[in-house]
Amino acid sequence: MEKKILVTGIGGNVGQGILRNIRDCFPEVIIVGVDVAIFTSGNFLCDKTFQVPYSYEDNYIKVIQNIVEEEKIDLIIPSTDYEVYYLALSKCALKTNVAVSDYQIAKIYLDKYETFLHHSKHNIPFAKSWLPKDYDFSEKEIIAKPREGRGSRGILINPLNPSELPEGYMIQPLVKGKEITTAVYVTKENFLHSIFTMERELSNGTTSKSKVIFDYDNDLRIIIQKMIDLGGLKGSFNLQSIVTITGEIIPFEVNCRISGTNSIRHNLGFQDVKYAVQEYLFDIKPDEAKPIKGIATRILLDVVYPEAEDENNLNNKFSQHVLY
Repeated sequence: MEKKILVTGIGGNVGQGILRNIRDCFPEVIIVGVDVAIFTSGNFLCDKTFQVPYSYEDNYIKVIQNIVEEEKIDLIIPSTDYEVYYLALSKCALKTNVAVSDYQIAKIYLDKYETFLHHSKHNIPFAKSWLPKDYDFSEKEIIAKPREGRGSRGILINPLNPSELPEGYMIQPLVKGKEITTAVYVTKENFLHSIFTMERELSNGTTSKSKVIFDYDNDLRIIIQKMIDLGGLKGSFNLQSIVTITGEIIPFEVNCRISGTNSIRHNLGFQDVKYAVQEYLFDIKPDEAKPIKGIATRILLDVVYPEAEDENNLNNKFSQHVLY
């Protein structure tokens, strides 16, 4: 019997990486993609696509429920932070497997200030954080960012009047050093399966160049295990940190989902999309991670539909595309 996976956010780099990884490891699986846009560059990787509301809209879950029932979906893999939370919150009503952490922990990690409070309460490292009204001017340099922002959007370096920042902002010290991103996979039984860390360069909030590093794995495992021991974390999540010149690791953000470098990691021995499909779709033990050294960069590709005049008619006609 054929298996079907629904992948959300197929217009973004995270979703498209998930699609490519599923195609690589499980070519027999039928992929249904959804996005807030009716036509995206990720459509050509799917067998069928649907337009859906934003996850925070009242009818989002109902629309997803209808797709699950009509298409007989066996597994949902979300690619955005808010979809992780809302799908986790409604997991029981969806009548299918959903590869997400528990909604309580997903909600905490949506908000970087709540993340700071959570980690501080449990003695887990995280960048010192303030709400603008509470900032004590104890730092020489600061960075202001939206509490729920992603992709480096809205960041302000050394704002002149920290107490007058817009609502929803927070403040952290401007820590200088090496930025690293650590992908983590946690099994359904709440065991740490594996971690994978890369030093990265960003362009417009997404990784443009990355290099695998193993130097900090021992210290990172201690931090990550403390997070897992609190419960609720399942499947993939991502820890972003700065390593100072003294070697101190300072986490500053947690993304409770598969991260945007999943397609890079897949080719370097850490295949968290594959692990999730193995566990949540086929109910088998995930393969052992076998990370290797490597460097990755990204390039743009074109998806061309010759003779097409109306993009709305291209959905589910993927044999027409040409990839350059």
